[in-house]
Amino acid sequence: MTPTELERIAGWASQLTREEKDRAAQGITVRPYKRGAYVCHRGDKMDQWSGVVSGICKLSTISPDGKAISYSGVPAGGWFGEGSIIKDEARKYDIVAVRDSEVALMNGATFRWLFENSTGFNRFLVMQLNERLGQFIGMLGYDRMLDATGRLARTIAWLFNPVLFPAVGTTLHANQQELAELSGLSRQAANKALQSLADEGLLRACDGGVEVLDLGALASYGD
Repeated sequence: MTPTELERIAGWASQLTREEKDRAAQGITVRPYKRGAYVCHRGDKMDQWSGVVSGICKLSTISPDGKAISYSGVPAGGWFGEGSIIKDEARKYDIVAVRDSEVALMNGATFRWLFENSTGFNRFLVMQLNERLGQFIGMLGYDRMLDATGRLARTIAWLFNPVLFPAVGTTLHANQQELAELSGLSRQAANKALQSLADEGLLRACDGGVEVLDLGALASYGD
């Protein structure tokens, strides 16, 4: 990968020096994954930092009683897995391609070099980890207190987080089935929730996805 290609797929690259950018680009490969394919299984020791180039991935797991738990969706432009590399531990979740996707994989040696030498890269990581902490704290509340419409509204809003996913824009290219998987709902429940949110003027269906009309209202839905 060239530094120019890196800048196209990674917003954080703009915070690196020329030397750091060259080093980062050389340590990345891009791989395709079909819908439903696992990028990584829970318990795997994956010594690679991951970024979604195209498509959508989800971080999820299965509880001991068999319940599917979806932690977060990751659209194009999102990077994840830094905590497991920093702590040198196995992954605590599955990484699954929700649709045909391309994923950039930075090898652990390159990640650790940037972590130890780049002020800009560390600044990005702090912002990323802080934002994700807030996301998961919010998830604990919505999973217990919100109905299906509220859960879907919050899920969609989080996929437009400008810190975690700066490349999304105003349209999320995900169909009803994919949104159902990302929010932990049945397709029928997701379809009904989408219609409710559209009736309230918060979003509208478009070709291949949804266009957000009121991100603030989606993010606070149910408060």
